[in-house]
Amino acid sequence: MSHIDKININSWFIIANSTSGNGDFSKQWKEIQQNLKHKNLDYSFAFTQFSKHEVDLVQNAINKGFRNIISVGGDGTLHNVVNGIMLQRYVKTSELTIGVIPLGTGNDWIKTYNIPNNIEKSIEIISKKKTILQDIGVLKTEDNQLTYFNNVAGLGYDGYIVNKLKSLKKFGAISYLLAGIYGLLFYKKSIFKIIFNDKVIETNCLMAIFGICKFSGGGMQFTENVNTSDGLLDITIAKNLTFLDLVLNLPKLYSGKIVHHKKVATYKTKQITVIPQTTKPFIQADGELVGTGAVSVEIVEKAVNFCVK
Repeated sequence: MSHIDKININSWFIIANSTSGNGDFSKQWKEIQQNLKHKNLDYSFAFTQFSKHEVDLVQNAINKGFRNIISVGGDGTLHNVVNGIMLQRYVKTSELTIGVIPLGTGNDWIKTYNIPNNIEKSIEIISKKKTILQDIGVLKTEDNQLTYFNNVAGLGYDGYIVNKLKSLKKFGAISYLLAGIYGLLFYKKSIFKIIFNDKVIETNCLMAIFGICKFSGGGMQFTENVNTSDGLLDITIAKNLTFLDLVLNLPKLYSGKIVHHKKVATYKTKQITVIPQTTKPFIQADGELVGTGAVSVEIVEKAVNFCVK
């Protein structure tokens, strides 16, 4: 009997980022274990040891026969787990399921599905195993690097903010706002050439956003009418928005009404290419920096199962 046969098909493999959870990880890990035991969930686990370690851990787990993965951490941990799943070649990605136990400052992906930022409640959701087969986006940068994303990606102002966040993380949840304000003051807009659906748009652009889910940047909403499994990217092009425009419309960034601003355009498409003409702006995917310069983005339809409410 092979090792793979021994793994219960309902068993979970947990990948935990011990640096998330605002320095209280050991206490949170105890709480996670108690709740898993209470729900009689069978699991093995591993802690990440270095940046992007999740990718290797996921692939090893799948190779051993696991088909259910739990991501313990923030949006970055989940992003790396998703990349591990999408990059592996052992099984079809649609045969795999991800559950999320959110820790850390930024948890934007869970907001689309109203998953509470709470250990006990998130494990309750995982135990019920009600899933949605969600689309996943894939970015290709100038150096032909592929990065998958499960929430929101973009380039321009939002990439600049993600880069700035690295030095502000110590301020916790307010760090997003601080980085956003810093970006408004110092980010220089550039002309983007944007190609999709036989259209070519050349415009002075603050940022171009590619969304699968609804929230990014600590709860901001740049996309509307989001359907996470319709096979389409939700594109938002924020054109020549000024510092004043954004300050006056700050509540609309959080309510999603910013998409109705006359300097903002939204589209739906399966594929898009953005070529910055004057600068090499940062590209971010799920709040992780993935490159600079031009990018092309596609959708992988109904790619992975996620446990949702």
